[in-house]
Amino acid sequence: MNAFLFWLILMLVFVLAYGLGAQRTAVKLRAERDQVGRAAPAIAPETLAALQARVAPMLGISGHKVIGNIVQFSGQLRGQPDEMFGKIREAFARDPIKPMLLEGDQGDVNLLLLPAEKAEPKPWRVNWPLHWFLFFATIATTTWAGALDAGVNLLEQPERFAVGLPYSLALMLILGSHELGHYFTARAHGIRVTPPYFIPVPFSLGTFGAFIQIKSVTPNRRALFDVAVAGPLAGLVFAIPALLIGLRFSEVVPASAASGLDQFGLNVGSSLLFAFLATISLGPSVLGANHLVLHPLAFAGWLGLIVTALNLLPIGQLDGGHISHALFGLRNARGISMVAMAGLFLLALFVWPGLMFWAFIVFFIAGTRDAPAANELTPVGLPRQLLGYFAFFLLLLIIVPVPHALYQVMSAHSAYL
Repeated sequence: MNAFLFWLILMLVFVLAYGLGAQRTAVKLRAERDQVGRAAPAIAPETLAALQARVAPMLGISGHKVIGNIVQFSGQLRGQPDEMFGKIREAFARDPIKPMLLEGDQGDVNLLLLPAEKAEPKPWRVNWPLHWFLFFATIATTTWAGALDAGVNLLEQPERFAVGLPYSLALMLILGSHELGHYFTARAHGIRVTPPYFIPVPFSLGTFGAFIQIKSVTPNRRALFDVAVAGPLAGLVFAIPALLIGLRFSEVVPASAASGLDQFGLNVGSSLLFAFLATISLGPSVLGANHLVLHPLAFAGWLGLIVTALNLLPIGQLDGGHISHALFGLRNARGISMVAMAGLFLLALFVWPGLMFWAFIVFFIAGTRDAPAANELTPVGLPRQLLGYFAFFLLLLIIVPVPHALYQVMSAHSAYL
């Protein structure tokens, strides 16, 4: 079958399956909501009036809804969102009620008063044995993968495990710093979060990466932004030096011989950032050749760039999706997410078929929606805006090839030639 038709049909099948699953989930949620609405006792008028009186100094109320034991007031704030939300939280500090301040449908705001059991996570304990097991298992599988890439089968020659360590340790350092950046920033904002879960696989790259789980509601968009941007920046702190050092031990291959490579070869002009780092590390040696056979350390650094780029895509619950949400608001971020997701599939169909695997993973894991923060209305401020734009600029530097007009300036061959 034609490759384009194959991927198109496969994508339609996945979209259909996803749509049917989403429809079943929506029906189930509506049924549960209706059941809650019927089963829960109606809030007494005097209770509703008391809640309204406590909210009124901060919110000019224009309407309300009651769904089960959840109360929603709509209206306009009587001051700055951060200040008003702080006062609302103080008003209910002694009650089992958690407020959330969201954007409304008509240019107003919605204040949700949630029972604590709906807003607070269930008690949980960190399963440290599981985390450490996954960590050491991932070191083992990435060491295996690094050794295998160097032509060493550790099942036959286990004493040569050191061959796989440069790749393994560099990649684990990059992935670990990325997730720990999220973890410590979340803890600094008072967000309940798990330590990193590493994902070992006994083939391919040796791992599918790592992730953390947030166990509580993010307090505001500033905290959401800080947690999201900390991971990619922390990962790059180690990915870029690993790439710069590893490039010095990599092999420069003339363009005429690049087609016969048995090892992983990378076009110098395949990325603006990679071309820039290659010229810093190798200087004029990249001139006259547009491929490099990467040393395992450089390969780990390059994977760090790719992981950063994938995470910075402004889609759903990826880091870039959280950053977009924090910068532009929940509704605008959802529109950006849908456009970016469509663009990702189009790139996979027409530019690089190997991207299709990651496109499906992003589609099913990250989705196009992000969870709201407790306070959705307070903006992040100018410094965070500039840092967010810089993060998306890094994304472009990683994924955009060197234009033909710049390849001589950067001493790198263009990916288009």
